[in-house]
Amino acid sequence: MIRYENSVLRDRLYKIKETFMNTIDSNGGELKDGDTVQVVKDLKVRGSSMVLKQGTVVKKIRLTDNPEEVEGKVNGTKMVLKTCFIKKRK
Repeated sequence: MIRYENSVLRDRLYKIKETFMNTIDSNGGELKDGDTVQVVKDLKVRGSSMVLKQGTVVKKIRLTDNPEEVEGKVNGTKMVLKTCFIKKRK
């Protein structure tokens, strides 16, 4: 009985989290796994001398647990980007 209740509660919490934790880009568009995004301003990469230039395209992003961050590969390097610095590419 307790296992059933826990699984029901877990399912409800997942649906609530899914509903309220939408990942939004800098223009207010909703982001999803696999989207292609574009950097809206030059960004210095921490721990590196690399700079992401405005207009850099990041393909096949993955959403993280934090709705303010997405994960993606830029020039073969995995990076976590803040959603306030990216926009969804059409």
